[in-house]
Amino acid sequence: MTAALPRAAEEFLSWLEVERGRSPRTLSSYRRDLVTYQEGVQEAVGRDIVASTSGDVAAHLAALRRTHSAASVARAHSSIRGLHRFLVEEGWRDDDPTLDLASISVTDLLPKALSEEETDRLLGAVVGTGPMVLRDRALLEVLYGTGARVSEVVGLNLGDVADAVESPELPLVRVLGKGDKERVVPLGRLAREALGDWLSGQGRPLLEPKNWRRRADAEAVFLNARGGRLSRVGMFGVVKKYAARVGLEAKVSPHVLRHSCATHMLARGADVRVVQELLGHASIATTQRYTKVSPEHLRRAYEGAHPRAGTKGRGKRVA
Repeated sequence: MTAALPRAAEEFLSWLEVERGRSPRTLSSYRRDLVTYQEGVQEAVGRDIVASTSGDVAAHLAALRRTHSAASVARAHSSIRGLHRFLVEEGWRDDDPTLDLASISVTDLLPKALSEEETDRLLGAVVGTGPMVLRDRALLEVLYGTGARVSEVVGLNLGDVADAVESPELPLVRVLGKGDKERVVPLGRLAREALGDWLSGQGRPLLEPKNWRRRADAEAVFLNARGGRLSRVGMFGVVKKYAARVGLEAKVSPHVLRHSCATHMLARGADVRVVQELLGHASIATTQRYTKVSPEHLRRAYEGAHPRAGTKGRGKRVA
């Protein structure tokens, strides 16, 4: 049974919604983190999280590290810290037990990008015929080809991709990102071809919803086997299925494909501001930490651009 949150925690969530304008998805994540926190502290020491000590918080995060990903622990850390700051500011308690907690570095949480060879293996794992195979191939190609978020890809409607499929000379896809901000991203040849195959008569039309109750899903680009819009969980399952076929299940998730897309573009010389626009980052600082440049790429760029790098034909002293 899920633990009920204390009144102060509920007020914190209300404050996030009303005063900070957090989205329903973000609020849901905060609630899950705080419920897990409440259950953990209650089970360990028998008290509500409003009265947690720094030891309680540290023990809870340590327990999470044994069973959760680094990204999940970092999000929980942020949720808990936000709660306790709110409790102090609103007078629910006088001290903040998270003040002395070591910060979790964002760069430590970044997934490791696949190599281009690994990416080719993953995308090449989708073999065969039939609507589900065509869907899976298009899904993986679009994820990697656009660098879009999972929510953005599952949210695609037919009108968002019509130009990309019908106008190969200027293939652009509209995606709805965080904060309901729309952006346009290009679609490469292989992704466009895979998407066209999926939307052809042998693909998506065979799964289109016939039941009027599913009319809300009728415009979805990616459908599940029952004709409804493919969910985030369903997409994760598709990616993991093919990653397992080529021995990459421990490394691959939909987010890793987004990270790999950006990393490969930078390694091939793309401007960081172009990648920022592609990924839909509000701040270029986010892009810079998200797309770490490889040491080899950094070395080549330095040797090719710095006048005193010492490479052949450069670095000559000017009289």
